[in-house]
Amino acid sequence: MAENFDDLTNKLPELKLDSKQAQGFLSFFKTLPDDPRAIRLFDRRDYYTAHGDNATFIAKTYYHTTTAMRQLGNGSNALSSVSVSRNMFETIARDLLLDRTDHSLELYEGSGSNWRLVKSGTPGNIGSFEDVLFANSEMQDSPVIVALSLNFRENGCTIGLGFVDLTKRVLGMAEFLDCHFTNVEAALVALGCKECLLPIESVKSTEYRMLRDVLTKCGVMLTEKKKYEFRARDLVQDLCRLVKGPIEPVRDFVSGFEYAPGALGALLSYAELLADESNYENYTLRRYNLDSYMRLDSAAMRALNVLESKTDANKNFSLFGLMNRTCTAGMGKRLLHIWLKQPLVDVAEINSRLDIVQAFVEDTVLRQDLRQHLKRISDIERLMHNLQKRRAGLQHIVKLYQSSIRLPFIKRALEIYDGQFSSVMRSRYLEPLQFLTDDEHLNKFIGLVEVSVDLDQLENREYMISPSYDSTLANLKEQRELLESQIHNLHRQTADDLDLPIDKALKLDKGTQFGHVFRITKKEEPKIRKKLNTQFIVLETRKDGVKFTNTKLKKLGDKYQQILEEYKNCQKKLVDKVVQTATTFSQVFESLAEIISELDVLLSFADLASSCPTPYTRPDITPADEGDIILEGCRHPCVEAQDWVNFIPNDCKLVREKTWFEIITGPNMGGKSTFIRQVGVNILMAQVGSFVPCDKASISVRDCIFARVGAGDCQLRGVSTFMQEMLETASILKGATEKSLIIIDELGRGTSTYDGFGLAWAICEHIVEVIKAPTLFATHFHELTALALENVSNDPQKQIVGVANYHVSAHIDS
Repeated sequence: MAENFDDLTNKLPELKLDSKQAQGFLSFFKTLPDDPRAIRLFDRRDYYTAHGDNATFIAKTYYHTTTAMRQLGNGSNALSSVSVSRNMFETIARDLLLDRTDHSLELYEGSGSNWRLVKSGTPGNIGSFEDVLFANSEMQDSPVIVALSLNFRENGCTIGLGFVDLTKRVLGMAEFLDCHFTNVEAALVALGCKECLLPIESVKSTEYRMLRDVLTKCGVMLTEKKKYEFRARDLVQDLCRLVKGPIEPVRDFVSGFEYAPGALGALLSYAELLADESNYENYTLRRYNLDSYMRLDSAAMRALNVLESKTDANKNFSLFGLMNRTCTAGMGKRLLHIWLKQPLVDVAEINSRLDIVQAFVEDTVLRQDLRQHLKRISDIERLMHNLQKRRAGLQHIVKLYQSSIRLPFIKRALEIYDGQFSSVMRSRYLEPLQFLTDDEHLNKFIGLVEVSVDLDQLENREYMISPSYDSTLANLKEQRELLESQIHNLHRQTADDLDLPIDKALKLDKGTQFGHVFRITKKEEPKIRKKLNTQFIVLETRKDGVKFTNTKLKKLGDKYQQILEEYKNCQKKLVDKVVQTATTFSQVFESLAEIISELDVLLSFADLASSCPTPYTRPDITPADEGDIILEGCRHPCVEAQDWVNFIPNDCKLVREKTWFEIITGPNMGGKSTFIRQVGVNILMAQVGSFVPCDKASISVRDCIFARVGAGDCQLRGVSTFMQEMLETASILKGATEKSLIIIDELGRGTSTYDGFGLAWAICEHIVEVIKAPTLFATHFHELTALALENVSNDPQKQIVGVANYHVSAHIDS
């Protein structure tokens, strides 16, 4: 271990400050306001430093040792410090802003006692650190910031919700009644929220504590703001600047809400959207409707392993990891992330996705062709984001161009397809693509790039404006080339004069210090020393030889340098002009990105369905109030994908008034938990628009999946195992309807056997008689199976219908 510490201290950049600089910095550091959440890093050009509590946090969290720390200053004023390399800074930024949700990050630049804040970011607002976070990796998920305005009444609480997605440039509002904050939780999960603004409460009520627990469960960072910031004054005018179009629709939209405008107003000032002019007329406004998607809470997301977790042993542990076979750079991944958090409830929309997936499953050539072309498409959304934020250069334009010239191949592949879903394929993808690639849209952009960019230079990784694009540039290029040839002629002439072989003995060098110079080795120097001292000016003598020049070369070199500067300035102006023109195509590229990423995800579903050892099948989808849930030969997609598993399929038949409530008993490790979860996962996959791992499937659409799986406690929040069980069960009993699906694994285990059994029985009765939702209830209380016998009881007061018992038997491998 000692060796590791030594290695670490050797690798760490050295903290080099003289006493005057250190004193100045210490006096500045004391003036910083106290913010326990902020991790502050100071840019020292070659490396960064952190100080005080931040230094301890970084040393323990990232270096796993406090030996990395140094003291700045001495005596009582000494400040613990740690230095951070450029690579480590990237790691820390990624962890704080993309993985954790308990800190903000601040970056300062300056020297002595004069420092200023240049960048700050939170998990919800990563804008200023995007160049660091995504320099070497794709952006997997676009973070959303939510603000909540709460209004408590006797019958519950009216929630006004505002949200902003800074990457996709979307602003939205929603308003709904809530109890136990179950709807808030569903909204936070569906939107992929990373940070939540709340008004500061002087008295922390029990409701406020409950809401904080919900935020913690969902992994959302809480930011408190003063109450007066949650106001809707001037909101319509502010939105009109950010959103394109006339004022009337915006005013009508805002007037449809009572509390949400205050929340959105707080967000606009927090994210400082109006301070950046590149945001003007680039945002879209939308109403978020809770009923448009299947509601999932954080417990269900965890129980069904929907998204990736750091503890996953391999990518197939999560549904996202398994289904993510996307080809585009980042766009498809982000859309899949959204779809998994927002499964559909509209039967027609689900079926139209399934139609496309079926087309791709049946036509292997089409599928492989399209996937091959999509691999060549860059992350159009991110490129456009950089363009609009004025962070783009010529290489971004070239990437957009290289993606645009792939589109005719995609169109051709879609045109050739003439299967049973050709009309859907045509209306959904081919026609919009034909419109976007016509001479008024993308062909115009392709023309612009081909005229303005020197495409021949791309092989050398040089992004230049073509000289033929501008007469001044062409003129400067000619002058530059003429000077280059004159310098080479002089080189040849000088070699002849000195009687030295050209390039072998007499070399022509170009450097930043002296510009163009001649160089000879020290071995050759004595031969021409006389001429060297009389006809030339010796600049420096070093191990690698002698550098010298003469008035002719100096004159030509200076002229060359001047022309080169003019050429570079001219290039820069023209690049800005081309980038400016390219920005006018942003709407075209945004529409294109939508089509391409949707194709990418649906192709990914088709690839998964057809490449599994046991292929997936298309589910039959029926509305929520019709049909049953029948899964024949059903498997768990993530479990069967593990190398060591030989999966045994099972049937699940949830039939109304017969087996709508299933009690599942069986030995430990018998597969009860896997069985009940796989039903939830199959329904989720079907409603996202994917084929499912079954031999045959018929699914009545569910508006919500509730899962109470595994006993987790959180003593840190003062929540015992039993309390956690009861809280999760209460949210099920409050939020579930007959259109939901309930999955309960082991209920009543956190207390004594009799109490637990009594609770389990009462909850089962309530679900069967009152909620009437299809339920899978795995238990070790075998006495619960008596519920099914009450089906046939003669008591007309208490007729329990639709309960069935199932037992998991374990095969013993001889």
